[in-house]
Amino acid sequence: MAEARVFIIEEHEGVRCALEDRLNRSHRIEVVGHTGEADQAVSAVQKSHPDLVLVEVKRSDGLGLEILRLISSITPAPMLVVLTSYPSFWERDAAFRAGATSYLVKSLDSEELIQQLIDLLK
Repeated sequence: MAEARVFIIEEHEGVRCALEDRLNRSHRIEVVGHTGEADQAVSAVQKSHPDLVLVEVKRSDGLGLEILRLISSITPAPMLVVLTSYPSFWERDAAFRAGATSYLVKSLDSEELIQQLIDLLK
């Protein structure tokens, strides 16, 4: 049985699928769903009941922080992890104010990323 159920919100399909593949290689993580669409994100998270939601907040539609706010209002709310290509102090602070639990870079190797996610649930 997996230690963490994860949902991925990433608008770029190639990145989303690569991330899903990275996480699914571990028996410790179960990817329970993913979407790139902002208007589907909240309902998909509610239906899948993940422990953690990985969110890239740099979106072409500008809705990344709003997605965080909306998901953080779900009861019970999953942990929100911003997974970004390039970090920004402004974005990090804004993400935490919007409900993020953690702020990580996508360049982490797979084992380190998985360990960081598992550690959040302890």
